[in-house]
Amino acid sequence: MTESVALVRPSVEYQDAYMAFYREWVGSGEDMVPWVISRDPSDFQAMVEWLLANETDERLPEGRVPDSTYWLITASGRVVGAVNIRHRLTEKLFQRGGHIGYGIRPSARRCGYATKLLALALEKARGLGIRDVLVVCDSTNEASARTIVRNGGVPAESFTEEDGNVINRFWIRP
Repeated sequence: MTESVALVRPSVEYQDAYMAFYREWVGSGEDMVPWVISRDPSDFQAMVEWLLANETDERLPEGRVPDSTYWLITASGRVVGAVNIRHRLTEKLFQRGGHIGYGIRPSARRCGYATKLLALALEKARGLGIRDVLVVCDSTNEASARTIVRNGGVPAESFTEEDGNVINRFWIRP
């Protein structure tokens, strides 16, 4: 890892750094992970308010669970990653989503940021009272599987989606 990093809650003060992160990811053509980063940030204030409102049950649609989103920021102020922590699991999240979804922007990969991001997210999850944390990744995503194992992930039974995609599931316990 080239710079020290910290998890920060979404805030308008990071708008320029986040927009650079978002534009790079969109330009890559890759799937945006975690899912919350695919939210259109053109009304940045509204996006931040939406992310923060998701932390409680109050305004969530039926079937959604509260979640907390954090951005991974370098000491120089660059957003290099994002994480979304689900406070509890539905049956669908138990099979294919897990408690934590995370992603690193394409230009910052292979620098150790994912391992650090997941470690910091696990601290946040424990602060939310989540003791046994489920983290998943597609079976084809070997880098993510290594990151999860480096953070204490123990393989559990995989899940096969309707289209044949296999999701590897890992439990991380304190």
